[in-house]
Amino acid sequence: MFLNSHAKREHPRVETVLEDDEARENISYAARLVLGTGTTPLMEFDYKTVAAHRGELGWCVDLARRVRREARGLLAGSTSDNAASRP
Repeated sequence: MFLNSHAKREHPRVETVLEDDEARENISYAARLVLGTGTTPLMEFDYKTVAAHRGELGWCVDLARRVRREARGLLAGSTSDNAASRP
């Protein structure tokens, strides 16, 4: 929800898609932002890091900035070449 909320501040149609990969199970989260056929590179978040920092305002602000930057890049079309490599 956090990623989706901040991505949608840049454009309401940007969606966050979680990657369901068994190799990542119980280790990390991974997500991409998607708008139409464009996608951002995979963003991966280690469970331990998220658990340790999710209540820290500074960490959350940095993550929000990262997500919004990725969403702006998606809107600008700078990641359109990633659409073809999307699994």
